Amino acid sequence: MFTGIVEEVGTIASIRKGAHSCVLTVRAQTVLEDVHVGDSIATNGVCLTVTSFSGNTFSADVMHETLNRSSLGGLRVGSPVNLERAMAADGRFGGHIVSGHIDGVGTIASITEDDNAVWYTIKAPADIVRLIVEKGSIAIDGISLTVASVSADSFSVSIIPHTCAQTNLATKRVGDVVNLENDCIGKYVERLLGESGFIELKQQAASGSSASSGITKDFLIRNGF
Repeated sequence: MFTGIVEEVGTIASIRKGAHSCVLTVRAQTVLEDVHVGDSIATNGVCLTVTSFSGNTFSADVMHETLNRSSLGGLRVGSPVNLERAMAADGRFGGHIVSGHIDGVGTIASITEDDNAVWYTIKAPADIVRLIVEKGSIAIDGISLTVASVSADSFSVSIIPHTCAQTNLATKRVGDVVNLENDCIGKYVERLLGESGFIELKQQAASGSSASSGITKDFLIRNGF
């Protein structure tokens, strides 16, 4: 599990491509301080397993499914990548629950300066946007961010200078593809309720209705709460 607080920006040192997979070698420093083979390191938000490491690099296998679901297939030698080690049990929880399992990708539609902040608007598929709520959490390339606004096919975040300086967001341009991971709590709620129940709850919230949603004490007990 990760928190979405990027520890450092590494760079892609090499890419060894297979028929439907690849091996990424990433140049880094901080995340290698206590690294072991088998450790998990989020790379642009994707949980990768360390298969080998040297003084200043680590390597990880990227399977077909991961290439299909994420933007890792578009990386090039020299590309900057956000890096975060798995959360330590005694660590601070500075961001939100991030699994490193990408839900899909989005495309940067606009970048707008707003005094000391920068607004990024991300166009994303409907199945991702429907689980995004204003002032909720979203992971973009592994960065834990707060949603500032959301529409039918996009959402926006407002980035402070520190976040731009500590991540690869400052290198992004309009049209770039980014990895997206929804807040896992919303995904579990949708799964428990079913799509129809989830839509009903959203409609009730929008209308201010207090009609019964079907969630009772017995329902919660049956589902492990």
